[in-house]
Amino acid sequence: MSRLLEEYKNQIREELKSKLDLKNIFEVPKIKKITLNIGVGEGKDDSKLIDKALDDLTLISGQKAVKTISKKAISGFKIRAGMPLGVKVTLRNKIMYEFLDRLVNIAIPRIRDFRGLNMKSFDGNGNFSMGIKEHVIFPEINFDKVDKVRGMDITICTSAKNNNEALELLKSFNMPFKDNQVN
Repeated sequence: MSRLLEEYKNQIREELKSKLDLKNIFEVPKIKKITLNIGVGEGKDDSKLIDKALDDLTLISGQKAVKTISKKAISGFKIRAGMPLGVKVTLRNKIMYEFLDRLVNIAIPRIRDFRGLNMKSFDGNGNFSMGIKEHVIFPEINFDKVDKVRGMDITICTSAKNNNEALELLKSFNMPFKDNQVN
């Protein structure tokens, strides 16, 4: 069992139940999935860029990533239907908690000029999204073999009913948020 999952089941769940004043243990919010996405817009010209991003995301997540393809043609961007434009991966269960552990304890402290995560990045339904400008903050990526530094989107989907419950859940996992109010 992952270290964070064990900590959630043994300690965090009870603390959240009392802090959020919930009656049942099953009402306590939990993390459902984490999705990672790298958009490679210039991949429409060179398919090797998509393959390199696919390899990087597979290394970071510990799970095979898939290519995302365009659904329809957009002539202004010179995109045809079915053309690969990025890569994505959805993490659940054990791999999800291991990734979250690496994200909070290793990757986020390596971000340059980091001042905390924005609390306004919640969507109103308890899901949190964040962007990373450099994917090389993850220790799995060998900096010498990187052809281009890419950005990445990370979305954490929770079972929380609102933003405040999700904020308490993520704070209990030691996510470093700025000290301002959630919307």
